[in-house]
Amino acid sequence: MSAQIPIAVRNRVSDRAKTTLDVVAKFVEEECIPADSVFDAQIGEGDARWEGHPQVIDDLKAKAKTLGLWNMFLPKDHYKESPGFTNLEYGLMAEWLGKSRVASEAVNCAAPDTGNMEVLAKYGNDAQKAQWLKPLMDGEIRSAFLMTEPQVASSDARNIEMKIEKDGNGYVLNGQKWWSSGAGDPRCKIYIVMGKTDPRNTDPYKQQSVILVPSDAKGITIHRMLSVYGYDDAPHGHGHITFHNVRVPATNIVLGEGRGFEIIQGRLGPGRIHHAMRTIGAAERALEWMLMRINDPTKTPFGKQLREHGVILEWVAKSRLEIDAARLVVLNAAVKMDEEGPKAALKEIAQAKVLVPQMALTVIDRAVQSFGGAGVSQDTPLANMWAQIRTLRLADGPDEVHLQQMGRNENRRGKAVAIKINEQRAKAAQLLEQYKVKKTEIGSNIKRSKL
Repeated sequence: MSAQIPIAVRNRVSDRAKTTLDVVAKFVEEECIPADSVFDAQIGEGDARWEGHPQVIDDLKAKAKTLGLWNMFLPKDHYKESPGFTNLEYGLMAEWLGKSRVASEAVNCAAPDTGNMEVLAKYGNDAQKAQWLKPLMDGEIRSAFLMTEPQVASSDARNIEMKIEKDGNGYVLNGQKWWSSGAGDPRCKIYIVMGKTDPRNTDPYKQQSVILVPSDAKGITIHRMLSVYGYDDAPHGHGHITFHNVRVPATNIVLGEGRGFEIIQGRLGPGRIHHAMRTIGAAERALEWMLMRINDPTKTPFGKQLREHGVILEWVAKSRLEIDAARLVVLNAAVKMDEEGPKAALKEIAQAKVLVPQMALTVIDRAVQSFGGAGVSQDTPLANMWAQIRTLRLADGPDEVHLQQMGRNENRRGKAVAIKINEQRAKAAQLLEQYKVKKTEIGSNIKRSKL
């Protein structure tokens, strides 16, 4: 809640945002978390799981709208459609949303719709906004983002092969995509697709474009839904999709040909912050479950409650430290984005993207361990949380890509650092001569015993 905002950023949060944050926290704790079980039950079984969506979602959406909790993610000063919150302020809200499976969708702040709405709001023209952005922002439809491909190393987006070829007054798409999150939902009406319009361009970063494809376009085949450690995430799903001579109007291109990398970078930066802050919330919930377990009077291994075993309290302490430290990293990135934009905050965003999922997986694993067999079963939310967050080390670019870039950028300081250190050494030598003393070797002033 607002009283828990870290002191380092508290003066950057408006009174309106603090009030909204308190409403978000109450809504998540009292409405959304209890509804998670209803959501699972209403999905049903078999093929029916992909043919509709749980009624509890629509009921929660109606409650969220009455509370004024809707589309909080679009940052102010960047989008005319924004509700007026900064990246920092929404980040604090997203942490609470991350504690529940249904909360983000209930307030129309769920991925991939948030990123897709940002693309349309920032880069879409008036016609594209009217056709697709408005119903997305109204929560009437959902969307999918199609970038990754199974036949290439998609961690390097230059490898993407989906063909987008101009043909008369339209474009024709051929190729395949997978991990198309949201494609299984019957409410998914629009795909935002990245592919190559100019494969011969000498600049590999201008070969790609982004285009809008209605999900019911002729020539699209959804072959299967991929599972995440056994979870298929119905009815949302992660689709493996092929395009065979799929035709869309030329007006569906976003921003213009060759602008794909520009659009995607603008999309992924804020999305990584949203993922990170939701993940902080999941880690907090895992810690809560662990605290409940270790204080359960019916669980007394070796004659003592779990909290009485020394290692357990160490797990709790480490988890508290790691969550709080990771939160500050993410909020720092959000502040940098607010002040200088996503492009200027690439380092800070990458730091959050790499650090937070690793932290959360560690915290969740401790909670699982404290529960024993129950921790890996469906009797707690922990196993599902771990599976979902493990994917974040791959989503929006694997950790290794971000670490390599951060390492390269940090290493650029090497020459300047060497010059500085050598200058300091030279100055130290001058001072030693000035004071007529010799440099003391480590250990030379230790008294030695006679043999």
